[in-house]
Order: sequence, then structure tokens, then C-alpha cells
Amino acid sequence: MKRTLKDYLLLLLKGMAMGAADVVPGVSGGTIAFISGIYEEFLNSLKSINLDAFKALKTGGIPGVWKHVNGNFLLALFLGIGISLVSLAKVFTYLLEHQPVLVWAFFFGLILASVFFVGRIVRKWNALNAVAVLIGAVIAWVLTGLPSFPGNDAYWYVFLSGLVAICAMILPGISGSFILLILGSYQFILGSLKDFKVAIIAVFMAGCVTGLLSFSRLLSWLFKRYHDFTVAILTGFLIGSLRKIWPWKHVEEIYVKHAGEPDEEVIHLVETNVLPGGYDLPQVTGEQITGYTSTDPQLLFAIGCALVGFVIIFGLERLAVSKTD
Repeated sequence: MKRTLKDYLLLLLKGMAMGAADVVPGVSGGTIAFISGIYEEFLNSLKSINLDAFKALKTGGIPGVWKHVNGNFLLALFLGIGISLVSLAKVFTYLLEHQPVLVWAFFFGLILASVFFVGRIVRKWNALNAVAVLIGAVIAWVLTGLPSFPGNDAYWYVFLSGLVAICAMILPGISGSFILLILGSYQFILGSLKDFKVAIIAVFMAGCVTGLLSFSRLLSWLFKRYHDFTVAILTGFLIGSLRKIWPWKHVEEIYVKHAGEPDEEVIHLVETNVLPGGYDLPQVTGEQITGYTSTDPQLLFAIGCALVGFVIIFGLERLAVSKTD
């Protein structure tokens, strides 16, 4: 496929959208890739980084390898992802701390719209594919209900976190950031990106690359052999993931990491979804929740943000269709 400069700028923007999504727990960069029409090319390009690339090096040199791995495509995409991860880490840290309801509402609308468009990719619906949707929804529902762990700052754990999280990041509906949240590594990794801690970022990226190159092969094989069944399961993942990104939550259990130190961090271990009228904020004293304060659920603004997310998905889908035609 021959692309113009405009096409690569568009890929850069899609990469930035993927990176922005991956920063937020509950939202997957894979979802953005899927609905913007680049998902299967993304998997196939990653899969092409294999032993055949060395053969291409022998016969065609570096240009041969670059063509073999679809280098221009991957460069534009990963450049966009990198720009978002570095530049938006501070933004999303602030927004999730000060405007969590509006952030979650925006992504709730985005994922809800994605359910329809991803499900439409199934070529032929039957009982087996319907069961696959149910299986995917149950898996995602259970995963997004798991409590978080306190986590570990050791390099081996950072590598493991990257390895596991990247597998989720490239799956539509399963958020890599949420996996990091479960592992207790989310705030630590986000803070490392924000403060540009090179050693931590390098170890985390090494884990990501390892997971990315291995898991992409499995996904590419599934798409090729069991396309409709795989897409149906991914549709279920999206449905189940709505549990995590429901905007209004009640915090039941917390863990205070590095209590009393300058980098003290309050981790929400257990949360339950509530209706807007029951939305409250926990009051933390020391390492315990000592009470709750009712707060404005921002219902109208939240609905507006959800609609914006919904409309953006329609725009991306139409853009993907126009590029295909």
C-alpha cells in the first residue's frame, strides 16, 4: 500500500489517539486501532518482525528489512503513541485527579459506540458467535472487577508489568492501563513517564516489546483462522469493559503506598459502581477511610462528555470507511 504524507500524518494522529487511550485505565489503544481501520495491519506488521527479517537484511539490506516490517507504518504509529504517552501523562494525571467523572463519561461514550462498530465487523452472526460475545463480556466483566494489588517498584516487576499490560493494550476492550492498575504499577509507571525516569521507562518498554512481538503473532493467527469468532469475543470484551469505566463509583477499600512520605499514593483497591445520586468521595485519614462526602455528580456535563465520545467514534468510523472506498 503506497501512502502519501497526508496518510502518515493521519497515522500519527491515530497513534496519538491510541497512546491517549492507553494512559486511561479502562480504555484500550487496541480499541482505537480497531475502530480506525488499522488493527489487522498493525498486528501483521508486528508479526513480520521475525527471522524472515534477517533474510530480508541479507537480500535487500536495511531498506529490505524496513519494507518487510512495514517500517513507515510502524514508525508513524509508534511515534504518535510515544508523543501521547509522554505529553499526556501529566494531563491525564491531573484530569483523573480533579475531573474523574467527566473523563470516565467521555470514554464510556467512546466505548459504548465502539461496541456497535466492532460488532458490525463480524461477517456472519450465528449461535457460536453470540456465545463468543457472552464469553468475552463475562471475561472482561470479571477482570474489571478484580481488586488492585499494592504493587512492586523492583525492575523485574516493572518488566513483568510491561509484558502483561501490552498484551491487554493491543486487545480491543481490555485496557493495559487497567491491568497496570490491578498489578499496582499504574501510578508508578505514569509518574515515571511524567518525570521522565529513563531507567524505569527503559525496563518497562523492554517488557512491552517482548510481549508485543509474541502476542501479536497469536492474535494475527486467530484473525486469519477464526475471524468472526475472534471479533465476536472482542465485542464482548468491549461490553464487559463498560463496568470499569462507569463514571460514578463508591470506594470501599484503599491502600496507602509510601504512607507519610513525600510520594505518598492512595490506591483504590475496591470500587463499586453507583447511580449518580449515590456518588460520593472517600475521606482518608492516615491509611483508613473515615467517612464519605456527597458531591456533585456533574450529570449534565457527564452526559455531554459521553456524547462527545460517541460522536468521535462515528467520525473515526466514517473516516476508516472513506479510506477503504
